[in-house]
Amino acid sequence: MADKKRRGEDADDDRLNDEVVNDGDGADDDATDADEPVSRGGTATRERAKADSADSRSKTRADAEKVGLFGRIARFIREVVAELRKVIWPTRKELLTYTAVVVAFVAMMLTIVAGLDYAFAKGVLWVFGNPS
Repeated sequence: MADKKRRGEDADDDRLNDEVVNDGDGADDDATDADEPVSRGGTATRERAKADSADSRSKTRADAEKVGLFGRIARFIREVVAELRKVIWPTRKELLTYTAVVVAFVAMMLTIVAGLDYAFAKGVLWVFGNPS
């Protein structure tokens, strides 16, 4: 039911689109329609997209094989520096606040785990008896 109501697949929608394009003057724009990409995700678009992505991958591999070891290392370092420039670094106040929150959380979790460990140890000794 929902598939029939999708835009562009109903016969009424196609008829409405044809009326808008033709404007009643009888002239068809077949030359411009051939130049426009398929907008409904037809197979022509998918095949062209697959071919374009395959070509770009083969070119990338060919370029990577041509560049030597030091060229690849230099490119890696340039990319790392470019990514580090995008990072939003915290101010000193934010850094101290975040550090205090992390230290407090770790101390709280350490206390909980130590308490549970102590309670379970006492419980095991109570159940199985203390040999000493």
